Amino acid sequence: MSIKIRLIIMNFLQFFIWGAWMITIANYWFGTKHWQSEDFGIIFSTMGIASIFMPTLCGIIADRWVNSERLYGILHILCGLTFISLPMVDNPSTFFWVILLAMIFYMPTLALSNSTAYSVLTKNNLDTVKYFPPIRVWGTIGFIAAMWLTNLTGNKASENQFYIAGITAILLGIYAFTLPQSPPQNTSDKNKTLAELLGLDAFKLFKDYKMALFFIFSMLLGAALQLTNAYGDTFLDDFKYQYPDSFVVRYSTIILSISQISETLFILAIPFFLRRFGIKTVMLISMFAWVLRFGLFAFANPEGGLWMIILSCIVYGMAFDFFNISGSLFVNNSTNAKVRSSAQGLFMMMTNGFGAVLGSWTSGLLIGKFFTDADGMKDWYSIWLCFAAYALVVAILFAILFRYKYVKEEVPA
Repeated sequence: MSIKIRLIIMNFLQFFIWGAWMITIANYWFGTKHWQSEDFGIIFSTMGIASIFMPTLCGIIADRWVNSERLYGILHILCGLTFISLPMVDNPSTFFWVILLAMIFYMPTLALSNSTAYSVLTKNNLDTVKYFPPIRVWGTIGFIAAMWLTNLTGNKASENQFYIAGITAILLGIYAFTLPQSPPQNTSDKNKTLAELLGLDAFKLFKDYKMALFFIFSMLLGAALQLTNAYGDTFLDDFKYQYPDSFVVRYSTIILSISQISETLFILAIPFFLRRFGIKTVMLISMFAWVLRFGLFAFANPEGGLWMIILSCIVYGMAFDFFNISGSLFVNNSTNAKVRSSAQGLFMMMTNGFGAVLGSWTSGLLIGKFFTDADGMKDWYSIWLCFAAYALVVAILFAILFRYKYVKEEVPA
């Protein structure tokens, strides 16, 4: 089996796990368990809490002591076992701690999958900018496949979504041990400082003005990503009060999967946009795409405004890919091999860690205090306009502060 096929399988299963539950967990929380709405934000923040320290810690371990593909496999097996135990939980407090444990195992695998793929491609003399996006696109296809499976089998509010995720994670963990070896790149301890021995040298990237700003804005964009993940399906499902027989209500998860389908197209466009415009322009495109994503949702409805829902989902592909995938490639090409896994972990910490916590906590506070009435109904129009304004402010600040002159030769043809 070719290297590319093996990496495609890894990416497909990696995101299949995530897609099986992340978009539909709100339906399980509210519809099946009938737990309080104000507690839900903290469940989504578990991804952020775990991402604050685990990707960086595991990146350090992969850089120094353990093959990245082996660590990747161990984490997935542990993640799968934890997911399988979730349906046995009967109260929201315990549910929080169990899903936090699952995220502690899962979130670092996102960065490790990238560093493993980059390592394997580099060893086989394959350009990462050219070959990684077509491989990574299969991760998005896996996410879509899981969303469709969960929705079409009637499990979007069922505990079975966690069994689907857990069994897949265990299978991927076993498969990881068959991947090409990606040994530590930073094993020499001679003349190393304590910080270097612990792998903390990746944090020196913050001394560079360009990299520091990049990581700060990565955190701010990571907050925007959590807003749409946490509330997208609930937003569409709430149309049941006005449009009870709507296709959008019945198949909200499938409608949202248009976002992931869009991702598959925009991932393939990343090499062209990076070579043509550079990272700053690509990131700006992503930020303004977030403004459109939220703004279109504000005015959408299942009848006359259905096209806005669909267009918003299409725009999401650009908003997500031009930030996440391009950012990962930027970090890979801006750091040396000795700290590359640590740097990817740092990028993940800022986006899915601090960014996710910022987005989950702040949005939950704002929605609960200002945009929810006494009956628990949410003012989605104002919510999405508020989020759109946030993304617009971030985009303007980034355009002003991030001073980076792109040189075409920086991105190989």
